[in-house]
Amino acid sequence: MKHLLSGELDRSNAILEIHPGAGGTESQDWAQMLMRMYLRWAEKKGFKAEIVDLLQGDEAGIKSATITISGPYAYGYLRAEAGIHRLVRISPFDANSRRHTSFVAVMVYPEVEDDIEIEVRDEDLRIDTFRASGAGGQHVNKVSSAVRITHNPTGIVVGCQSDRSQYKNKATAMKILKARLYDLKLSEQEKKMEGIIGNKKEIAWGNQIRSCVLHPYRLIKDHRTGLEKGNVDAVLDGGIDDFIQAYLKMKARKSVCSTQKG
Repeated sequence: MKHLLSGELDRSNAILEIHPGAGGTESQDWAQMLMRMYLRWAEKKGFKAEIVDLLQGDEAGIKSATITISGPYAYGYLRAEAGIHRLVRISPFDANSRRHTSFVAVMVYPEVEDDIEIEVRDEDLRIDTFRASGAGGQHVNKVSSAVRITHNPTGIVVGCQSDRSQYKNKATAMKILKARLYDLKLSEQEKKMEGIIGNKKEIAWGNQIRSCVLHPYRLIKDHRTGLEKGNVDAVLDGGIDDFIQAYLKMKARKSVCSTQKG
C-alpha cells in the first residue's frame, strides 16, 4: 500500500479523535467499539498506540477519545478512516430489543514535526489542570496532572491525561493542538486536507462514509468505494486494511484523472 502514499504528510504519525454523535448511549458504545478496532489495527501493524485523553460514557462506552498512533505512514493509512461511521444493530441497552442506528465521527490529523512552524501565542491559550480519571489508578488521581488546553481564537480544545507528569501531559496536548492548527491552516489555505472530516459536518444520517450492519444481516460497506465485507467480527478486530487500500486506490485514480484534465 505504501506506493499509494505520496502525500507530503503521509509518513507522519497520526492523531486520531473519536466522537459519538446521534444515538446517546448507543453511539458511545459504538465509539468504544471503534476505539478498540483502531487499537487492534495498530497492534497488528506493530505501531505504538497511546490513549492520551479519554472521557468515559455515563452508562457505557466513551464520550470521546484521543489516540496517538506512531509508526511509518500511520497518518497516510488512517486518513482513510476520517469520516462518520454508522452502526445498525439490535440494541443491547433496549429492553424491547429494538433496532437502533448510531453514528460516530472519526477525525484524523498528522502529527506536526518540530521543524514545521505553527505560531501559538501564550495569550491565546487557556490551560486548565485537573485530576486524571483514566486507568492510571489511585496514584494518578492524587495530583492534578491532567491538562486541557483551549485555543481561544479557534475554539479548539485538546487534552491529555495519560502521564503522571503534568509537564509531559502539557507537552502532548500542545503537540495535538499544533496538529489541529496545522490541519486548519492547510484546509483554509490550500484545501490539501480534502477527505479529512470537517468539524461542521453533523454526526448523523446522510454523512456516513461507512456502515456496519449487525441486524438483520451482517455487513460492513464503505459508501465511498463500494467495498463490502461480510466478516464483520474480523473487521471490528482491526482488519480494516482492505478498506484503507480501496480508499487509497480511489484517491490515486482521482488524482490521476485530475492531473490529466489539468
